[in-house]
Amino acid sequence: MTTLDGLLACAGTWHGTSSLQDPTAGVAADSPSLATVTPVLGGRFVRLDYTWSYQGKPQEGSLLIGFEKKADKVTMHWIDGWHNGDKVMVCTGPGPTSSPTLSALGSYAAPPGPDWGWRIEVTPEAGQGFRIVMYNLWPDGSREELAVEASYTRA
Repeated sequence: MTTLDGLLACAGTWHGTSSLQDPTAGVAADSPSLATVTPVLGGRFVRLDYTWSYQGKPQEGSLLIGFEKKADKVTMHWIDGWHNGDKVMVCTGPGPTSSPTLSALGSYAAPPGPDWGWRIEVTPEAGQGFRIVMYNLWPDGSREELAVEASYTRA
């Protein structure tokens, strides 16, 4: 069994709900979401593509998830038209634990202040579904805030 096996078992198409903690309204904005989980390069990577909407406008994003055995770390390359624009956020996290959750940290610029942290967690649920949860991490490390939560079941 490898670190990506739980997510590889989720290959296929999924439907669910994405909940964005709306920064302008200060409340959760829910929208229908579709996701596709695809093994890449014989299962060495997993691509997770998803759609959602914000204020009625379609949005999309993608995660390319891998595991570097020698470095014992999870890697995630995240693109999302609403959050990242034309940038790729590179995130890394610890290797296998007893939890099925894959977790990785990245950061983004917030001029004129310091960079903020971003944590992504992907939790496969024994091929029955999966969750994606994303958090904003304050620059001083004092707290984190839920930013996005999406849950999926088989379409």
